[in-house]
Amino acid sequence: MKKNILTILVVACAMIMFSCGKKAETDSKEIAEDQNEEKFDSTKIEDDTEFAVEAADAGMLEVKLGELAQTNASSAKVKELGQMMITDHGKANEEFKALATQKNISLPGALSEDSQKKYDKLAEKKGADFDKEYSEAMVSGHKDVLSKFQKESDEGKDAEIRSWASGKLPTLQHHLDMSQATEKAVKEAKKN
Repeated sequence: MKKNILTILVVACAMIMFSCGKKAETDSKEIAEDQNEEKFDSTKIEDDTEFAVEAADAGMLEVKLGELAQTNASSAKVKELGQMMITDHGKANEEFKALATQKNISLPGALSEDSQKKYDKLAEKKGADFDKEYSEAMVSGHKDVLSKFQKESDEGKDAEIRSWASGKLPTLQHHLDMSQATEKAVKEAKKN
């Protein structure tokens, strides 16, 4: 009897999921994007909302990886870079949450699946291996983020979001410069 009830429940849940015409989404980034599409689909700021979701996800990842650097890194330079990410991106994340709330833009509440995979991959590393992977991730990540922020500051439709993105460009460039210097120091330390 219990087996029959369990089978019926499983079948009923599957039917409900299929009848909705959508898979049950668990990726926080995708959920936020879907919510924004419903709210802003016919407005001019749809691209701005996509930028907002990507910026929020990237900012959360930078903070989480910075926290990871505090425990897994062996290099003082890597730990220093990680602390800068925690401080700067943490502050920027809070500013942007306030702006997004004001604009009624949904942001992800947790790392996207892609960002979580990046975090999990780095979480497996310790010491010099972590230092190398982390500094490389900071360089590539900041190049990517910098280009997205530059695009938003040039082409964004919402003046406040565009202005916020533009205001973050010098800090992001500084982060890229520091990440490149840290990556170089890590590579030189490995040679010695």
